[in-house]
Amino acid sequence: MAAFVPFSRPRLPDAEMQARAEAFAAELDERRTVRHFSDEPVPRAVIEACVRAASTAPSGAHRQPWHFVAVQDPVLKRRIREAAEAEERESYDHRMSEEWLAALEPLGTDAHKSFLETAPWLIAIFGQPRGTDVHGKEGKNYYVQESVGIATGLLIAALHRAGLATLTHTPSPMRFLAEILERPKGERAFLLLVVGHPDPEATVPDLVRKPLEQVLTIR
Repeated sequence: MAAFVPFSRPRLPDAEMQARAEAFAAELDERRTVRHFSDEPVPRAVIEACVRAASTAPSGAHRQPWHFVAVQDPVLKRRIREAAEAEERESYDHRMSEEWLAALEPLGTDAHKSFLETAPWLIAIFGQPRGTDVHGKEGKNYYVQESVGIATGLLIAALHRAGLATLTHTPSPMRFLAEILERPKGERAFLLLVVGHPDPEATVPDLVRKPLEQVLTIR
């Protein structure tokens, strides 16, 4: 049986709780998906700290079924770009429905993914249906997609907090990531996160987020 230790957090006044929540929401509201990156280097220590933050995510049975591969090697980035663009061309030409293509049209996306080489870091995120716990015991992992999704969200928030821009990239299928990055058989690529500083000339679509009343119901 797992050992238990005391846990508590300082009880903040309601006004301070609200102020912190409002400030965090305002900071995250500045987050935007970027497709034009600078090649300016980002210190490895920053990436490591953000992955540590992501790894605090809750997970099924505390199995922590994720693995992050941070890629800065130019040769690997080029191989990833070539494989991703091949899948993207197939998707744009044959797999995507007309409705899907119409939804993407305002964003100006296409199969060309130069950012996969320009950005200083790519973080490939993998889910592990089976793995070892913190004691090295091998076994089945639970709620893998949910757990990895939460960890990915925390990673995006941590990178934004550090002053960086990100792009969530999901070429489908993504089996090539496990092959290029030599990941163990059984791991499944969840998402490819592009990380760096935005290009000085970067632009983003003028989007509007749904208002709170459309995304929140209180009963």
